[in-house]
Amino acid sequence: MSDIVNVDYSTRIPNNVNLTEDRQVLRALERWHPGYIDWWMTMGPAGFQEALVYLRTAVSVDPKGWAKFDYIKMPQYRWGILLAPQEEGRKIPSGRHYGEPAWQEVPGGYRAMLRRLVVIQGDTEPASVEQQRHLGKTAPSLYDMRNVFQVNVEEGRHLWAMVYILQKYFGRDGREEAEQLLQRRSGDADKPRMLGAFNEATPDWLSFHMFTFFTDRDGKMQLESLAQSGFDPLSRTCRFMLTEEAHHMFVGETGIGRTIQRTCEAMKEAGVDDPGDIIKVRDLGVIDLPTIQKKLNLHYSLSLDLFGSEVSTNAANAFNASLKGRFQETKIQDDHRLESSTYPVLKLVGGEIKRVDEPALTAINMRLRDDYTADCQRGLDRWNKIIDRTGVNFRFQLPHVAFHRQIGEFKDIKASPSGALVDDASWNKEKDKWLPSKGDGEFVQSLMRQVLEPGKFASWIAPPRVGIDNKPGDFEYVKLAA
Repeated sequence: MSDIVNVDYSTRIPNNVNLTEDRQVLRALERWHPGYIDWWMTMGPAGFQEALVYLRTAVSVDPKGWAKFDYIKMPQYRWGILLAPQEEGRKIPSGRHYGEPAWQEVPGGYRAMLRRLVVIQGDTEPASVEQQRHLGKTAPSLYDMRNVFQVNVEEGRHLWAMVYILQKYFGRDGREEAEQLLQRRSGDADKPRMLGAFNEATPDWLSFHMFTFFTDRDGKMQLESLAQSGFDPLSRTCRFMLTEEAHHMFVGETGIGRTIQRTCEAMKEAGVDDPGDIIKVRDLGVIDLPTIQKKLNLHYSLSLDLFGSEVSTNAANAFNASLKGRFQETKIQDDHRLESSTYPVLKLVGGEIKRVDEPALTAINMRLRDDYTADCQRGLDRWNKIIDRTGVNFRFQLPHVAFHRQIGEFKDIKASPSGALVDDASWNKEKDKWLPSKGDGEFVQSLMRQVLEPGKFASWIAPPRVGIDNKPGDFEYVKLAA
């Protein structure tokens, strides 16, 4: 297994897929590489390309020791092609081809559908780098600055992961798609990224932490379903990507947790008991809990839209073709074909939101979204425990899935966070209580002040409990260029 696990650094592109023996693909990737570096220098972290950043780099795909830490300038990061070890005798875990040997080549009849799945996943990776490129300028600490740069270089590596699949298995079409991944831009009017949430601005660090908690968690669910693919190279690629994705969600969950902790501590120190007394809380230089809830409402609803329609023939086709599975497919106790089973879907029926049993095959998106919601709720439970420990009377809640939706069953209605249907007038009157207002955004922005002294943190966020790579609290995670 060692030849699969260890990473070959003899080419410009670190890899564990024997690129030295696959000259055609190696040359294609080497031709793509300069365009990627141009994109990184243009659209990557603005103003920090010469900084030395304490980053982890993958050196193997062994879960016990796959990364090493060292200072490196981000443009010199060793982005590479890393697949999880091949499972001998792996069988296709779901769909029409359930139980057949996993495919090592693209199945002919599914070529276009598979390419589309790879391109959509690939497009999200550079998009988030573009969305986050200015955050270093307002980083609340060197620890946090390093975290956003780590997320960025790994999103870049995830782009490489999808480009390898395109270059190796899809010929000229794949090469053209790989080029297009470098041409689109997040939020661009003419060439936007493919999914709506990846064209939203990330104006501040609370937005970044919400994005890495909610939107990267959608990424986790999508990668989990692609990891069940009958196309083995894609499955192996996504299994290793999930190892890195875990850190991105950690950054989000702990970033929000530290923000909550600092707010509650400041309230206690100042004797402010009412979390709804927003002016008093904001005067303490922290973010009030109701504003954090509004940001939560926004990012959760945007992320729900990424799952697509609750009832979807596209999702059914991808599952049926054995190109995607469900979350933790192999642990589910059913026939893995879904030819006759049903799944409950929330729908608008006669002016009311009701559960309706739909064929499980067309409700694949709904099931994945339900798994996502349960995963999000576990994070909220941990945030609420932080509040409980301080004695502040407040609880975070996920809004109803009908709230603030642009895609799916509820895109044409207005609903409150509790799921009550409201008319346009009521929505317009109440929406600033439910979603961040212009004033909320301006207040959060006013707190975004760069802190560069090692071991120091902005007023609105608490220090982490443990440093990266077990480093001490005053460790210099980023050495800025003179």
